[in-house]
Amino acid sequence: MILQNYWFTTLMGLKDPIQPPLTTDIEADILIVGGGAAGLAAAYAVMGKGIRVVLLERNICGGSSTGKSAGFLTPDSELELSQLIRRFGNTDAKNLWGLAAKASQDIAGIIKKHGIQCDLQEQESLYLGNNASGYKEIIAESEARTSLGYTQTLYDKDAIKSLIGSSTYSGGVRYAGTYGINPLLYAQGMKRVLLDHGVSIYEGSEVKELKGNTVKTHLGSVKAAKIIFCVDKIKKDLSHFARNIYHAQTFLSISEILEPEDVQSLFPNGNFQCWDSDLVYSYFRLTGDNRLLLGGGSMLTTFSRNDVTSPSVMNSVIKKFKAKFPQLHHLEFMQYWPGRIDTTRDLIPTVAIDPKAPHVHFVLGCVGLPWATLCGDFAARHAFDDAGCTDHMCYEYFRPDRDFLIPLWMERFLGKQLVFSLNNGWAKYYQKDPPMGVER
Repeated sequence: MILQNYWFTTLMGLKDPIQPPLTTDIEADILIVGGGAAGLAAAYAVMGKGIRVVLLERNICGGSSTGKSAGFLTPDSELELSQLIRRFGNTDAKNLWGLAAKASQDIAGIIKKHGIQCDLQEQESLYLGNNASGYKEIIAESEARTSLGYTQTLYDKDAIKSLIGSSTYSGGVRYAGTYGINPLLYAQGMKRVLLDHGVSIYEGSEVKELKGNTVKTHLGSVKAAKIIFCVDKIKKDLSHFARNIYHAQTFLSISEILEPEDVQSLFPNGNFQCWDSDLVYSYFRLTGDNRLLLGGGSMLTTFSRNDVTSPSVMNSVIKKFKAKFPQLHHLEFMQYWPGRIDTTRDLIPTVAIDPKAPHVHFVLGCVGLPWATLCGDFAARHAFDDAGCTDHMCYEYFRPDRDFLIPLWMERFLGKQLVFSLNNGWAKYYQKDPPMGVER
């Protein structure tokens, strides 16, 4: 396998894939820093409002976490619905899940409305149990969905074989309303939509300094009434909220094009986007041209401080996949790439306003394209017209001062890596919070 992000190869032939960097001093009503899913959604929310909107991106739009992702459009990211219910209760869990589900539909709607060519695939979700305990999680997820009025189908060990070409899974739960996309082509398509609607976009323009209402890049600056940071790996000199964010590392690979009989052997009754019940789970789906996109990781590298680029982790994921699907033992994977996904201690995004500079907003730690989209959209709408918004409860859901198993100050003794991994595990499997209420 070649160490290369396959999505970048799909940009070949794209008209004007790179916008020039900022080289002058300009002004804006709203400045958005970051051109991933969150930043693009923020810009989309305020475009056409009769204001000057500027977006700065240090790479190309979608060039970081967004363009390294698997392109799953589903509310499931790191927390299943059953885990949200355990933690927040039915009302708040349904609110949160509903927000992410709506964002999935919003992304698909934008793609269709503007004709963005990004391999949009309507793919039902299939959450798979790997063993007896995994099947208990599958049952819990099915019951959680039923309790909140959602529809789904539960499959036991025998019945699941009608959907997936493996005898190793203990069961699964299936539901509709989810999609798969090429996330980098989506980001580039969104960039074109924004440009066509008057948004000024500068790529290759990393923000080096924030002072008052002005941000500086290497070659220029932007003075703005409102500033929204929607970035990965934000630096401490830009915001104290940087200490709230860490990263999880996962890996993706993509195969050669599957023959029709191989597709049929993998998915006997239609394509799905799948993930399993392991703590460090594997996930897979087919692209529109029938390449298999397979992702996963390992306990040793998920919270590694530094990037891991060796193919050993991905080779292990592929080996386990082929053990489950021996009929695909001949399948070759062409490329693989790592991705460091920003996350918070409890796997819920952070949306915050700097208390010392209320014109500066932050969207941080969003795992999953729908979650990033809903948070970017939320922050921009409130920056533009907070009084006209009716969803202020999201500030409560995404506030930065949430309670965690191990408090922030313990990182001085235990280290950020260990504290984040322990808090992530606790939040996913054990944490229970009091009801949030409707207003902060």
